[in-house]
Amino acid sequence: MGDHNRELLERLWPMDGQLALSAEAEHELRTEDYTLNMPQSGERITGRDTMRAMQQEYPAPPSIEIQRIVGAGDHFVVLGRSDYGGDVYHVANIVEFRDGRIAQETRIYGSPFDPPEWRSKYADPV
Repeated sequence: MGDHNRELLERLWPMDGQLALSAEAEHELRTEDYTLNMPQSGERITGRDTMRAMQQEYPAPPSIEIQRIVGAGDHFVVLGRSDYGGDVYHVANIVEFRDGRIAQETRIYGSPFDPPEWRSKYADPV
């Protein structure tokens, strides 16, 4: 099942950055009781029908660059970069499957920031 789950994620969020599926197609990949948690904004979207409605109404979806998908079985993490027309966020999306469908996601968004000068001797710029 883990290989199927990875394939599903790679269809949903391809590494070339071009989102391949519509809100309607994504709807079929989620469980009925799907939940999306977004801790930074304090929001929880419950139910795949509610998620589809939110996606259909989204005014200006970001461009998304998937950088890495890691995990196995029913638990994966998708790392990416979302650009909301100049506002860039790095995203860690924890994805949990049940019976071959996405049951829960927790999306963590972080804004880029300049590193402190004192740390420059330890780190390479990316």
